[in-house]
Amino acid sequence: MISVNSPLAIAVSGIATEKSSLNPIRPRGYRNLGFRLSSQRFGLKEMELVRKVSRGCFSDRSGKGRMVEVESVDGEDMFDAAAAAAESKFFPEHLVIMVNGIVGSSADWKYAAEQFVKKLPDKVIVHRSECNYSTLTFNGVDLMGERLADEVLAVVKRWPGVRKISFVAHSLGGLVARYAIARLYDPFPKMESSSHSVNHSAQSLEQPYEERIAGLEPMNFITFATPHLGSRGHKQLPFLCGLPFLEKRASLTAHWIVGKSGKHLFLTDSDDGKPPLLLQMVNDSDDLKFISALRSFKRRVAYANANYDHVVGWGTSSIRRQDELPKINHLVKDEKYPHIVYIERETTEDLHNKASSIAGDQTTDIEEEMIQGLTQVPWERVDVSFHKSKQRYVAHNTIQLIGKELLVEF
Repeated sequence: MISVNSPLAIAVSGIATEKSSLNPIRPRGYRNLGFRLSSQRFGLKEMELVRKVSRGCFSDRSGKGRMVEVESVDGEDMFDAAAAAAESKFFPEHLVIMVNGIVGSSADWKYAAEQFVKKLPDKVIVHRSECNYSTLTFNGVDLMGERLADEVLAVVKRWPGVRKISFVAHSLGGLVARYAIARLYDPFPKMESSSHSVNHSAQSLEQPYEERIAGLEPMNFITFATPHLGSRGHKQLPFLCGLPFLEKRASLTAHWIVGKSGKHLFLTDSDDGKPPLLLQMVNDSDDLKFISALRSFKRRVAYANANYDHVVGWGTSSIRRQDELPKINHLVKDEKYPHIVYIERETTEDLHNKASSIAGDQTTDIEEEMIQGLTQVPWERVDVSFHKSKQRYVAHNTIQLIGKELLVEF
């Protein structure tokens, strides 16, 4: 089991700027734990790179675990600064956005993000979203999605060298990310030559009509224990034990506790007579291309707890019908990833065959409609079990700890 008590990042105490021609920016919130960064060790270009970071966590390639942490207003950006210091031309091109769930914060992804950067030190910049935290996660999927979209645009502007983008989201954060990418989706990016379009100008010259998310090439969209089908009925909220009267009561009272987000999760919202938001999000609309945005990613992966998740059901997190869930005796322990018990890689042909088999079914309820909508694009499903772990009873949160072992290429 991965320990969450890993050594925390060692922070820098100060930066010497006397001989620099740059305007010094004094970082806030530094803690001196024994590692000093100075202009004698870093050149002016490297010092400028460090100052650019609103909040960064930089891992040392030497393997000693040294890191630098800098305060910020808009979340946390993490990448390998040792490589940046060694090679002035070095710059990770892949931006990974990590999104927390309900009543969560950017701190929820801290450990996984640190390990992720260590695993791919020269490839990624990891940004832990901070725009939706604590009770702000009660504001509804749409408002949270708008905030996330604005935050992503600000991060992309801060890092003009990135060319690719991926999303890694936990629980409600997966729904928020799905909304945000629809807002950020551009099916026909324009070729621009201005300095403000460095993010995608090089790519646009090569492939001018490739779809983009926030101006970047979409790569991986990954969710962990996300209630893609909502939390209503069919044991999608396991702690209610599948009892109909409790599920009905929960759907009527959820908004008292978690506000508009509760209405969205239980599909009880009907703003201006429109269908529930989660149902709207399984198809493209005039102004928001939810499915086109999802389809633009090279891979879509849904990690789901096969058991012990008392918050989000297996079916809703893996986007499956109840009769499609793997049988317990079919779950096999993976030698390399001991908590992964089942992997299903869906192809476009699989989607066509499945669509044909249900074409004659006239009893389409709202959950079935959402499944059919979301499976217009193929998904990879990774089922996880913490059956033998001491943390199995908090599986809904524990699943985030395997974030560094993502079964995707970056």
